[in-house]
Amino acid sequence: MSASTSVIGFPRIGAQRELKKAIEGYWKGKLDLDSVRETARSLRSEHWNLQKEAGIDLIPSNDFSYYDQMLDTAILLNVVPRRYADLGLGPEDTLFAMGRGYQGDQGDVTALPMKKWFTTNYHYLVPEIDADTHVELAGSKPFDEYQEAKDQGIATKPVVIGPYTFLKLARGPEGERIEPGQDLVSALSEAYADIIRRFADLGADWVQLDEPYLVLDKEDGDLDLFRNLYRAILPARQGGEGYVRILLQTYFGHVGDCLACINELGFDGIGLDLVEGRDENLAALKEHGVKQGTTVFAGLVNGRNIWRNNYAVSLGILDAVRQVTPDVVVSTASSLLHVPFTVRNEEGLDAKTVRPHFAFAVEKLDELHDLAILAAADDEEKKDSRVLADNQRLFDGTRVERDQAVSNRLDALDEQDFVRQPARAERQRIQAEELGLPDLPTTTIGSFPQTAEVRSYRARLRKKEISQEEYDGFIASQIDQVIDHQERIGLDVLVHGEFERNDMVEYFGQNLNGYLFTKNAWVQSYGTRCVKPPIVWGDVSRARPITVRWSSYAQSRTKHVVKGMLTGPVTILNWSWPREDITHEEQTQQLALAIRDEVLDLEAAGIKVIQIDEAALREKLPLRRSDWHTGYLDWAVPAFRLVHSAVKPTTQIHTHMCYSEFNDIINDIDAMDADVISFEASRSDLTVLDAIQEAHFETEAGPGVYDIHSPRIPSEEEIVERIHAILDKLDARKVWINPDCGLKTRGNEETWPSLEHMVAAAKLVREELSSSQR
Repeated sequence: MSASTSVIGFPRIGAQRELKKAIEGYWKGKLDLDSVRETARSLRSEHWNLQKEAGIDLIPSNDFSYYDQMLDTAILLNVVPRRYADLGLGPEDTLFAMGRGYQGDQGDVTALPMKKWFTTNYHYLVPEIDADTHVELAGSKPFDEYQEAKDQGIATKPVVIGPYTFLKLARGPEGERIEPGQDLVSALSEAYADIIRRFADLGADWVQLDEPYLVLDKEDGDLDLFRNLYRAILPARQGGEGYVRILLQTYFGHVGDCLACINELGFDGIGLDLVEGRDENLAALKEHGVKQGTTVFAGLVNGRNIWRNNYAVSLGILDAVRQVTPDVVVSTASSLLHVPFTVRNEEGLDAKTVRPHFAFAVEKLDELHDLAILAAADDEEKKDSRVLADNQRLFDGTRVERDQAVSNRLDALDEQDFVRQPARAERQRIQAEELGLPDLPTTTIGSFPQTAEVRSYRARLRKKEISQEEYDGFIASQIDQVIDHQERIGLDVLVHGEFERNDMVEYFGQNLNGYLFTKNAWVQSYGTRCVKPPIVWGDVSRARPITVRWSSYAQSRTKHVVKGMLTGPVTILNWSWPREDITHEEQTQQLALAIRDEVLDLEAAGIKVIQIDEAALREKLPLRRSDWHTGYLDWAVPAFRLVHSAVKPTTQIHTHMCYSEFNDIINDIDAMDADVISFEASRSDLTVLDAIQEAHFETEAGPGVYDIHSPRIPSEEEIVERIHAILDKLDARKVWINPDCGLKTRGNEETWPSLEHMVAAAKLVREELSSSQR
C-alpha cells in the first residue's frame, strides 16, 4: 500500500490568471462582485478536483484568497482597524481597502503595511493590533470553503495561519512589534480553539495550522508563548461531534531547536521541510524522535523551485525519516503557491529536451503520487520501475555544457575588482559638483505606467503585426512624452520610463545567454500582481547591450540628467528560477559580470546616473541569523560591488530595494558602496530611518514618500508631512525625494497628480530649509 500524500497549499490565481482578471475587472467597474465570487468558486472546485484526480489524499481548503492569507486570517480574527471598519463597506471591499487602500465616497485610508513572506517574492499584509482590538472568531470563510468542498464530495484538510506566526508577524499602529500580554494570548487562543471546535463539529479529519515562524531564531520567551498558545488550543480537538487531528505545519527551514518543545505538546502531525531544512530536521528527528501516534509529514517536493524532484534522493530522505517512525505522509515542502500552475501550457519549451526537467504545481502533484508509490515498493520493484529510471535520466549530468569563456572570467577576478575608488565620501563631493542638483532632489524609481496601448504594441510586435521600425518609433514617442512631462512638473533626475520592458528581470534575461522563458508560468507576488520569472538554464553572459540604446536616446532629448535603469545580479537571480546544479553564488557572479558590462557601456554613452536595482536583496537572506553572512551576504554584497566598481568617480550609482525588513542588515546595505539608495518606507511608518541614523549610514537615501501599490493619490500636505518626518532623522543634504517603487502597475490618472504633489512638496520643504538657513 502506498503512503498517503498531502499538499500544503495550491496556487489560487488560475491557469490563465482568471482570479486576477476577475478582481481587476471589478476594480475597474467592468464586473460585479457576483462575477468575482463565481470565478472564485469555479477555481476552487477546479483545483480541488485536480488534486483529487492526481490521487492526493489530504487536499487543502482555505488556501484560496482574494488577496492574501494573512489578511484573511486577520479578518477571521476580527483584527480589523477601526479606520477600515468605519468605511461601512461590504466584506470584500473592506478586504480590498485593507490591502490596497481606499479613496472614495466612504472615506480616504491608506493600505496596511506589506512585507515579504519570509524568503519568497510573495508579499503579505501586516496585521495591525491596537488597544481597541478585540480578538475573536468573527468570520466564516474557512468553514464555508470546507463545506463547499464537502458538498462536492471532497473531504479537505482546512489550512489556517497559526497563532504563533500570526502574533509574531503582527505589528502595532506605529509599526512596532507586539509584546503580547496574557489577555491577548488568551483571546487569540480562545479564537483558535473556536476554529478547531467548529471544524470538529463539521467533521474535518485534519486541520493544518501553518507555523513557518518556528523556523526562525528564537528570542527569550518565544517558546513559552508557543506553549501557552497551544496548551489552550489543543484540548479543543475533541468537539461536540467528533475529534479533529491537528497538523503543525512548518516550512522554509528547520525546527531543530524546538522539535522537543513541539513533541511535548502532542500534535497529531508535524510537517517538516526536508528540502530547505533537510539536514537539521533529520538530525533533530534522530535526536528527539516523535511521540507515539504523531505522524510526520515529510516535505519532499520543493514548493519553491520548478525543477524535477530527484526521486532517488527523496526516497533516501524518506528512509531516514522511517528509521524514526513508520507514520509518514509524503508532502510538499511548502505551499505550491510559489510555483506556476502547469508545464502543460508551455508549448514554447521543447517537449523532449526541456519540458521534462520541470515540474510546476500540477506536475508536483504527480511527483507526490510517484514518491508515495515508490516508497511502498521493495528493492526489486524499484529496480524494475520505469518511473524511477526515467526520473534518474534527468540527473545524469548531460543537461547543459559549461561555457568556458564565463568560467575564465570568473577565474580571473581578484580583490580589486570588488572595490570602487575613491571612497564614497569623496565621490559624493565630486558628484555634487558634477550633477549640480538642489537639496532634496526629486526622481522616480524608474518605470512609468504600462498602459494598454504600450502592452498592445508589444503584443503586435510579437505577433509580427507591426515591424520592428514601427515598434521602435512608438517607444521613442512614449519616451519623448514622458521626458517632456517630467520636465514640465519639475522632476530633477528623469527616467526614460522603461516602456520597452515587459518585466525588470525577464527583459534582461532576454538579452543574456543561458536563459529560457515561459508563456504562462505566472506566480502571485501580491494581491492581483503576478510575475513570470525566467529560467536560468545554463551559464550566463551578456549576449548584447541591453539598455544603452533607449537610455542614450532619452538623454539626447533633454538637458536634465537621465538615470540609466538596470536590475542587479542578486535580484535577477532571486526573481528567476535558479539552477540547482551549481551554487547561487556562482550564478550571481556570472550575472554580475554581465551587468558590469552594461554599466560600463552606459557610462561610455554619457549616462551620469545609473540605478542598479537590488529590490530582492533582503528577500533571500537566510532565516537563521547564523547563516546570514556565510550563507548569503558574504557573496551577495560583493557581487553588487563587482557590478559598479570600475565606473568613474563622477558617475553616481543608485540602488533600490522593495518591501522588506532592512533594519537588521543596514550596515551590509551600506557596504554595497552605492552612492544613493531608494527604498520602500511609506507602508512601514519610516521605521528604517532609526536604523539608518543609528548606523551612521553613509549612502544618500530616498525613503519612499508615498505608496505606489495603492491607487489613492496622496495630497501635497501629506507628502510634506512625510518629508518632515524623514528630515527629523536624516541630514537634508543626503536625502532624495521619490515614490517607494516603480510606477509600472499604476495608471497615468493616478501617477501624474501624485508626482506633481511630490515635486510641490519637495519644493516647499526646500524653501523652508533655505529660509531657516538665512
